[in-house]
Amino acid sequence: MALRDKLQTALKDAMRAKAVDRLSALRLINAAIKDREIATRVDGETTPVNDDDILSILGKMVKQRQESAHAYEEGGRLELAEKELSEILVIGEFLPRQLDDSEVTAAIADAIAACLATSIRDMGKVMAELKGKYTGQMDFSAVGPRVKNMLS
Repeated sequence: MALRDKLQTALKDAMRAKAVDRLSALRLINAAIKDREIATRVDGETTPVNDDDILSILGKMVKQRQESAHAYEEGGRLELAEKELSEILVIGEFLPRQLDDSEVTAAIADAIAACLATSIRDMGKVMAELKGKYTGQMDFSAVGPRVKNMLS
């Protein structure tokens, strides 16, 4: 089942169960997907968003909510931080399992070998390889410095 279909099914289930917070988070996800479709519209033709695009959108949403929750906690707004964290849980249901530290290191080593990377100049190729295979499974902002260290 495609990721978009899973989201629609979850949305309908949340409506039936009258789960207000879950429904709100799912509607935010759908809105973000619609925004991406509108942004990629060419000559009035909407190009459908694929699963990789949806995973990218979900990853960005999680990151935004983590930053917001942190800011709310620092500001003493715990109820808002809890809302952000609950949205992260809902969004996380649709993301693939995150790779642990050793798996990330192995994936980086495999990508370096696949690209025949030898220097820091090849970092873009390695990152593209990783993004192609592991979208949604690792935090690429944290992976970048690790790739750089392994290529240095």
